[in-house]
Amino acid sequence: MSARCCAGQLACCCGTAPCSLCCKCCPKIKQSTSTRFMYALYFILVTLICCIMMSETVAKEMKAHIPFYGTLCQHIQAGDSCEKLVGYSAVYRVSFGMACFFFIFFLLTIKINNSKSCRAYMHNGFWFIKLLVLAAMCSGAFFIPDQDTFLKAWRYVGAAGGFLFILIQLILLVEFAHKWNKNWTSGTRHNKLWYGSLALVTLILYSVAVGALIVMAVFYTRADGCNFNKILLGVNGGLCLLISMIAISPCVQNRQPHSGLLQSGIISCYVMYLTFSSLSSKPPETILDENQKNITICVPEFSQGLQTDENLVTGLGTAILFCCILYSCLTSTTRASSEALRGIYATPETEVS
Repeated sequence: MSARCCAGQLACCCGTAPCSLCCKCCPKIKQSTSTRFMYALYFILVTLICCIMMSETVAKEMKAHIPFYGTLCQHIQAGDSCEKLVGYSAVYRVSFGMACFFFIFFLLTIKINNSKSCRAYMHNGFWFIKLLVLAAMCSGAFFIPDQDTFLKAWRYVGAAGGFLFILIQLILLVEFAHKWNKNWTSGTRHNKLWYGSLALVTLILYSVAVGALIVMAVFYTRADGCNFNKILLGVNGGLCLLISMIAISPCVQNRQPHSGLLQSGIISCYVMYLTFSSLSSKPPETILDENQKNITICVPEFSQGLQTDENLVTGLGTAILFCCILYSCLTSTTRASSEALRGIYATPETEVS
């Protein structure tokens, strides 16, 4: 029975039927939800591959165990040690193929008004074929001529895209915090313990943000020097305090009844993560010690190379990325959420459940 179900599901993925788990033995979900979930799954799959490519251990194992590794490196002009097949260069190529894939389907879905049109069938079905197309695009990016020019241009595209994605993450976090605060505040009508729960979560968020600020001040600054790190911590800490005061100010409370410290607490934690990412990615500073030897300063003494910090930043960034992607694909874009992002809130008396 299970074998027939898997075979039927695979057949579904090759046709126009949505992968809403169209076989009878699988649970039924909405077509739009299944489509968002499948695109998110593709994105997460490619992202995991990029994380693997960034690993130095993977590069060494590939060189040691793949017989035709050297020949492949020469064929795609990846360098003598195949440095362009792994590391950030490979991630840029794979990301370029994935970006082209999603951009094509972005163009395909412009002005689709219903799910019965030809383009809608292509958007909601053919998942196995789409997977093959995605793999072909990511692989084909390694054969782009003039790789040096491509990588140089794509670095600027990546920087701009990273900035935009940070803004998108902030929007998703604000929307999530708004819904969270509104739901728990609504629960206080029936049970006042929801006030305690809301206060406890807010306290935990601010404790994490303040603790992170203190830890970074201890490990990334010193009495003499590290001025850039001090300025960065001071500015970001001051901005977190400013948004917290704005969130509870009377003018904001009158216009946005569901605004509170929960939203600013979540944003403060996110800002501390971005600050940590900046500090750990900054080129290390060196000075001469008493023996006239270069020593690294403004970094944790236990790492002195930032490998531990980079792994932690990568792990936290990947986790936040996956959470935002899953939240955006599993949460429908409703009128209420759209109005929340534009600062329009219904009052508790007039809000319709």
